[in-house]
Amino acid sequence: MPEKSHRIILTGGPGSGKTTLINELKNRGYPCSLEAGRAIIQDQSMIEGNALPWEEPNAFAQAMLIWELRSWHEANNNKKLYFYDRGLPDIAGYLLLCGLAIPKHIDKAINLFRYSTNVFIAPPWAEIYTQDQERKQTEKEAKETYLAMVAIYKRYNYNLIELPKIGITNRANFIINKI
Repeated sequence: MPEKSHRIILTGGPGSGKTTLINELKNRGYPCSLEAGRAIIQDQSMIEGNALPWEEPNAFAQAMLIWELRSWHEANNNKKLYFYDRGLPDIAGYLLLCGLAIPKHIDKAINLFRYSTNVFIAPPWAEIYTQDQERKQTEKEAKETYLAMVAIYKRYNYNLIELPKIGITNRANFIINKI
């Protein structure tokens, strides 16, 4: 199993450029995970399931837990940096945002399956924010999500490094240089 320092999380509110950044890192040859939330929403919508944030928040959180644990294990034999489009603590951030309790098993998973201490967080960025089929949050809700992620990552003893609002190439370079 690689050191936890190989597991790099990119987090933040929706529409702040995380997935675009993950795609840039993939294009540079780094292995990366897919964001759980968007994929789960797409799959649940396709099958008319109820594990959707606007229908069954706890079922959505459980689906994210399963997804994020699988993503965490995918990097076990990896010797390079591995980037995550969100991580296990984001589930707790989502629950906090919804005013729901963090179940013991999710808390235990977050404490057991650790990532690099340094976590990159994308701040709200109105100029690039857009809504779509899966991203239904308003800009205000996106900012609230960002604040929930700041609180949760601090609660779980991660060091947040805020990403600058710069072009994608420079943003990726910023991350690589900070590592």
